[in-house]
Amino acid sequence: MKTPLLPLLLAGALLAGSATAAEFADGTTDLPTPRFVSLKSGRAMMRSGPGTRFPIKWEYKRPGLPLEILKEYEIWRQVRDPEGEIGWMNKALLTGTRTGIVRDQVRLLYVAPDLKSRIAWRIAPGAVVTITLCEDLWCRVSKDGKSGYILRSHMWGTYAREKIEG
Repeated sequence: MKTPLLPLLLAGALLAGSATAAEFADGTTDLPTPRFVSLKSGRAMMRSGPGTRFPIKWEYKRPGLPLEILKEYEIWRQVRDPEGEIGWMNKALLTGTRTGIVRDQVRLLYVAPDLKSRIAWRIAPGAVVTITLCEDLWCRVSKDGKSGYILRSHMWGTYAREKIEG
């Protein structure tokens, strides 16, 4: 059994909204896996294993990129990127800020979670958005001062029916 080293008040840092999680002496947490997080910095290395002795597989230069944590090992997190690439990153490179990446083609964002509502704006595929709310089939997202609702299935970074409250 693990003993908590110290409780962390995450307030949106590791989960959407406020949550309290325990961080253990070995660097792992009691947070669920899998879970989504995002890239904290503008430069991060994905390694083939959990440690600096493992080769670098990819270098990421996109702050906010959503990643899915699959496993925890000490201070290392096994993550999957939007393209399905799996590797390991130091937890210091990750944040709990929820983001999504627009999939496949230009998508419409609406002023309300309804296909019959007015179109708020269009967004290009590959755009990273901040997720502020998700319920059922819709998520409210923002980017560059604009916000709107997008169908959850049109972006990568959430689980089906996952409720997110920012």
